[in-house]
Amino acid sequence: MSETIPKTMKALIVQEGKRVQVKEHPVPPVGDDDILVKTVAVAQNPTDWKFVDNVQYAGTILGCDWSGHVVAVGKNVSSPKIGDHVAGFTQGGTFTDGGAYAEYVRVPAELSWVVPEGTLSHEEAATLGCAFWTAAQALYHPTRLGLVEPPEKVSGEHWVFVYGGSSSVGQYAVQLAHLSGYKVVTTASPRNFELVKSLGADAVFDYRDPEVVRKIKTATGDSVKAGFDTISLKDSQIMSAQVIGPDGGKVVLVLSPIPEAKVRDDVEVGYTLIYTSLGRAFDLRGSHYPVSPEDRAHMAAFLRKVPALVKEGKIRPNRIKLWRGGLTAIPDGLQHMREGKVSAEKIVYRVDETQS
Repeated sequence: MSETIPKTMKALIVQEGKRVQVKEHPVPPVGDDDILVKTVAVAQNPTDWKFVDNVQYAGTILGCDWSGHVVAVGKNVSSPKIGDHVAGFTQGGTFTDGGAYAEYVRVPAELSWVVPEGTLSHEEAATLGCAFWTAAQALYHPTRLGLVEPPEKVSGEHWVFVYGGSSSVGQYAVQLAHLSGYKVVTTASPRNFELVKSLGADAVFDYRDPEVVRKIKTATGDSVKAGFDTISLKDSQIMSAQVIGPDGGKVVLVLSPIPEAKVRDDVEVGYTLIYTSLGRAFDLRGSHYPVSPEDRAHMAAFLRKVPALVKEGKIRPNRIKLWRGGLTAIPDGLQHMREGKVSAEKIVYRVDETQS
């Protein structure tokens, strides 16, 4: 180890009664296949406030997305190395020894990626967490949509539908599908049309337009076979099934399928939950999720490709809204998101701004 690791750290801890508080908390021990990262920047996701309000595992560390420097490695780890700038995702609000809203985060080495020097800042790299991983899992995992992964490209013209192209997940889904050679049709608010086009969308339509399904079918020659619903509420689930062409296809959701949203028998509806990629069993809302070696192996393999994609400028991070005040300011940021005030940007915090 190149620096002394303290026994405790500041971390944002879930409290009883839908609250969070910065407290002194034990620095997690490093396993043989793990790394310990001193966090520099952390990013916010809707799952953070939802875990506080709806899951309420008191005593756990909140937060999923992080970027920082490696300060310790397990005995089996050859990469990354101490001092490397790394970024990644962890399951916040679930474990007492895991969560990104802290001065240190421990993660499996293979579930981090080294940020190439001179490419992304810590604030930018932190946005390639929950949303980025979710998009990759939904598009590329063989049991989800199973699309062709970059740097390979699909042959011929194939359309992919992304509902919610300006959401954090949607922005990465549009970019990744485009990188894989697919033509991308998506929905967004008109104010975000140019944003999603700049990310690689070939066609974008207003999700509020009563004619949106017809327009999508016209634009794509009614040939869509694969859809990814990044919002997954009832209306979006219905629309995502409706835009699939007459030969049927598959739609992947980020929330559980709603029975009332099933409008077609020839459209398979799948569900992706990014926490399964972390290789750790967990319980959520009354369901037990066992370890999935397949999901972890798929994500680890994908992450090995990410440094090259970033170095080549092929992945654009979400637009950042830097929220001042470090970990102590996160409760205000969570409330801002609860109130629906976040659009087409990612709230990011610098950990060193945390008040003592």
